[in-house]
Amino acid sequence: MRIGIDVGGTNTDAVLLDGERVLAAVKMATTGDVTSGIVAAIDGLQRQHAFDPARVRAVMIGTTHFINALVEARRLAPTAAVRLSLPAGASLPPMVDWPQRLVDAVGGRSYLCHGGHEFDGRHISELDEDELRKAAEDMGRAGVRSVAITSVFSPVNHEFEQRAAEVIAAELPDVAVSLSHEIGRVGLLERENATVINAALRELAAHIVDGLAASVSGAGISAPLYLSQNDGTLMDVDFARRYPVATFASGPTNSMRGAAALSGLDTCAVVDVGGTTTDVGVLNQGFPREATTAVSVAGIRTNFRMPDVLSIGIGGGSRVRRDGEVTVGPDSVGYQLTSEALVFGGDALTATDIAVAAGRAEIGDPELVRHLDGDLVRAALDRIAADAADAVERMRTSAEPLPVVAVGGGSVLLPDEMGDAGEVRRPEHYAVANAIGAAIAQIGGEVDRVYAVEPGRRGAVVDEAKQEAVDRAVAAGATPSTVDIVDFDEVPIPYLPGNATRIRVKAVGDLQLGA
Repeated sequence: MRIGIDVGGTNTDAVLLDGERVLAAVKMATTGDVTSGIVAAIDGLQRQHAFDPARVRAVMIGTTHFINALVEARRLAPTAAVRLSLPAGASLPPMVDWPQRLVDAVGGRSYLCHGGHEFDGRHISELDEDELRKAAEDMGRAGVRSVAITSVFSPVNHEFEQRAAEVIAAELPDVAVSLSHEIGRVGLLERENATVINAALRELAAHIVDGLAASVSGAGISAPLYLSQNDGTLMDVDFARRYPVATFASGPTNSMRGAAALSGLDTCAVVDVGGTTTDVGVLNQGFPREATTAVSVAGIRTNFRMPDVLSIGIGGGSRVRRDGEVTVGPDSVGYQLTSEALVFGGDALTATDIAVAAGRAEIGDPELVRHLDGDLVRAALDRIAADAADAVERMRTSAEPLPVVAVGGGSVLLPDEMGDAGEVRRPEHYAVANAIGAAIAQIGGEVDRVYAVEPGRRGAVVDEAKQEAVDRAVAAGATPSTVDIVDFDEVPIPYLPGNATRIRVKAVGDLQLGA
C-alpha cells in the first residue's frame, strides 16, 4: 500500500492505494500550518478504510510550502549570489530583474568573480580563489546563510562551480551552497535566478521536510517519505532539503499524472479546477508537456524544468460578483471556504455556491442559496465555461481535436462538452486526482547539456546522454528494469562553432520500494 497526499491552497487531498486500486480517498481543508492538515488527512483515510500503518510502503506528498514562501516573500534565508564570469558577464548583475521586495527579502547581496567557460569547455578566465575568499569574508560579516554559485556554461563544464563551493565552504562551513548546474538549464540569468531562489529556500526546506516527516511518523507510518517534483517524478527527503525549488508546480503536475492514470489517456488536455485556480496543461505520453521557454515564478524569470501550465483565477472558492456583467474570480476565499461561502453560513458568494444552486454539487446547506437568481447562476456558469474553453484552446499546438479530462473538486463547475474536444471526461475519483498522481509518481533522471558533436560521432553522443539519464534515474531510486526514455530533444545550435548541439534526455522508472 502507498499513500498519496497533495496540499493545495484550499484543500489537502489524500488517497490510500493498494496497487492501482483506491481503498480510501479524503478531501480536507488546508490548514494554516499545512502539516496539521496532512495529519488530519491521514486520520481521515484511517477512518474511511482501517489499515495497518506498517503495511504502508511509501508516502508521497506534493506541497505548496515553498512556492508560497517565495510568492509571499516570507521565511527566506539571507542569500548571496556568486557569479563566475569576469571579465565577461558584468553588464547585468545578479538579481537585476527581480521585484525589489524579493531582493530585500533575501538580502540581495551579489559578487562577480573571475571564471566561467565557453560552450565547448574552454576557460573564459581562471578561477581566482583569493577573490572568492574575500567574498566569503564579506558574506560572513553580512550574516549570509546561503550561497548560490553560478558559472557561465556550467551545464557544459561545472569544475569552477565545484571548486568555488569548496573554497566558500572552507571559509563558511555553516553556510548552505547551491550550484546552478544542478538546478537550471543553459541560459545564464534564468539559471542563476533559479539557483538563488533555491538557495533562499534551503533553511525553510530543512524545517518543512522535518515537519512533514514528523507528521507521517506521528501517524505510526515508518515508510519512506517522498516529495513530488514539478516534472511528475519523485525525490526523497534528502534531495528535497537540497533542491526545494524542484517542488514548484508539483500540484498541477500531480493532477495531470492522476488524470492520465484515471482516464487511460496518455495524450490529452487536463483541466484541474481546484479551490483557488484552474490549471490547464497537456499530457504527452502520460507526462506533462514541459515549458520550452523561460518561466516566470513570482515575477522572476527562471529556466529550470517546469510543466507548461496555464493558470486562471477560477476555482471553487472564487468570489462571484455582479457589477454590470457577472465575473468569477480571480480572488478567492481559499481555505476559508467552509466558513465564508454562503452554503456554509458565510456572506461571500463563491463559485461553490453557484455549483450548489445549479444542482451540480451537494455541499453545505442548499437552502442557503435557494434565493439566488437563476440568471445569475447561468451567467456565472457560462463565464466559467468560456474561460476554461479559452484556456484549453490556448494550450493546443495543432488543429487536431484534443480530448479534455476534468479533475479536481471544482470540476463540477465545467460544462459536459467543450468546443471541438466534445465530451468532457470526468473519471472516477476525479476530485482527488492530484493525490493519486502523487501516489503513482515514478523516479526520473534528466540530462540537458550542450555537446560538441564531432563528425561521425552523433550516435555515440546520443547514446552517452541517454545512458547518463538512465543512470541518474537508477541512482535516484528507480528499478533498473523499468527505466525507459520518455522524452528526447536534439537541437543544433548553428551560431556556435564545433557542431554544437543541445541534447535533452529524460528517463523514468518505477520506484524501487524498500530499496
